[in-house]
Amino acid sequence: MKKVEAVVRPFKLDEVKERLWSVGVRGLTVTEVTGCGRQRGQTEFYRGAQYAVDLLPKLKLEIILHDEQVDLVIDTIREAARTGRIGDGKIFVVPVEQVIRIRTGERGPDAIHTDAVKETMARRRPSSLPRLRA
Repeated sequence: MKKVEAVVRPFKLDEVKERLWSVGVRGLTVTEVTGCGRQRGQTEFYRGAQYAVDLLPKLKLEIILHDEQVDLVIDTIREAARTGRIGDGKIFVVPVEQVIRIRTGERGPDAIHTDAVKETMARRRPSSLPRLRA
């Protein structure tokens, strides 16, 4: 299992969510964050005075997936979040050791909703790729 973390522009959230939903992602966590990178903030004017805003508002999306689903989700986020300008964001992929659903106690892959992603991948998969296990 992997966790995909994507830091994106706030105004891109609806488009990214819709696209993720269209490829079968049914669960994600969204957190308001601030940060800077190459964009290095921006200069603002307030009451005639100029000041620097070093940390810009972004949104962090977190999605837990099976390893086989990561590329589809990364491509989907990249396509939906991209504006072509500095500050579009970053995507990180990290391993997940264990997932436990609090309500039922399910552990591991059974604790994540991924049936819809598997179905979407099956429809898009070239015949040369192996089938996902249920």
